[in-house]
Amino acid sequence: MTQSPFRDGLLDGKVAFVAGGTSGINLGIAKRFAELGARVAVCGRNPEKAANAAAEIGHGALGLSADVRDYGAIRGAMEHVRNEFGLMDIVISGAAGNFLAPALGMSANAFKTVVDIDLLGTFNVFRGCHDLLNVPGASLIAITAGQAVNAVQLQAHACAAKAGINQLIRVLALEWGADVRVNGISPGPIANTEGMARLAPDDSTRQKHYDRIAMKRWGEIEEIAEGAVFLCSSAARYITGTILDIDGGSQLGDATPRSLERGLA
Repeated sequence: MTQSPFRDGLLDGKVAFVAGGTSGINLGIAKRFAELGARVAVCGRNPEKAANAAAEIGHGALGLSADVRDYGAIRGAMEHVRNEFGLMDIVISGAAGNFLAPALGMSANAFKTVVDIDLLGTFNVFRGCHDLLNVPGASLIAITAGQAVNAVQLQAHACAAKAGINQLIRVLALEWGADVRVNGISPGPIANTEGMARLAPDDSTRQKHYDRIAMKRWGEIEEIAEGAVFLCSSAARYITGTILDIDGGSQLGDATPRSLERGLA
């Protein structure tokens, strides 16, 4: 990764809570916050993974266990952070569930599970943290996805959940006004994540992915983390209710090279 534009100590004195922060993109965000001086707590369902993530982050990070679908449990985790570190300046809601299935091959319970983790979970995290925030100036970020905007086959559950998250971001930005900024990050395909390992397990499939993306590569976890730092920094102090696409142009459409001979085929 190229050198970061953010100065050391940018987040000194800040307290950050990352729901779903025990792996993948969210863990990368938590690491970057800690590197820049924030006191960080990560939360996931598995206590062992939470402890391991905190150890990997270092800098005195806390690893907590709670299910975002359980309001009381996630509220309790955030109260623990407040008691240990003080009021929170930054809250990330990134817990997610997904799988590939056609609508007719999906049970109502399977659909509900993804909506509960993604959408209800985001509501629970944001609703539960409000009176534990250091205001004015607190920053909330939900991790959403391109399925919120673009319909994708085999993704009825994720499309519905992520679209709900985008609207929740906008409503909370309106309701919470000048005290709390609420934004979202919509990552594109990101290397070294469990999701892309499942979707593109071999070189041939990965190359087809690269061809379709305007920037001809997958993103890096660190690039999502830098976007999160920006949204939490004073550089974004007049930004709220916005979904930041960090996707290499994925949502622009298919960038597979065309030829005059083949036309638009």
